[in-house]
Amino acid sequence: MKTENMKDKSVRLPGPDHPISIERNPARVVVSVASRVVADSRNALTLREATYPPVQYIPAEDVDFSQLEQTDRVTYCPYKGDCNYYSVPAGGKKSVNAVWSYEKPFPAVGHIRGHVAFYSERVDEIAEHFADLGTVLPERKEQ
Repeated sequence: MKTENMKDKSVRLPGPDHPISIERNPARVVVSVASRVVADSRNALTLREATYPPVQYIPAEDVDFSQLEQTDRVTYCPYKGDCNYYSVPAGGKKSVNAVWSYEKPFPAVGHIRGHVAFYSERVDEIAEHFADLGTVLPERKEQ
């Protein structure tokens, strides 16, 4: 693993000890909060990182930003970069900082630029619709 210092923040590259893969999700991904569809996409990306559960990154053009409010929360990931957050007011306290985005992700994960992701426990559902199978699989919430 290569580590560099960039403005006092470490930058790490994915590797065997911390793998990250990004692939197109063939399913339609729909995110809902308080019986409202907040995102609906046929172009989601599935990011798999180390031992974390897979995350659906949805293109910004498939997200209804009129239902979101940007917050002042910013975090840092040494593999992806600075992360900005949004809340979904319709979801109440549960949906504070429910949405995140890496506006300028590091090159190793550059495919997620222009995408947002949702915490499954802060929205009502993240459903994957597989048209060819006629099934809907909600994202499992971690216990």
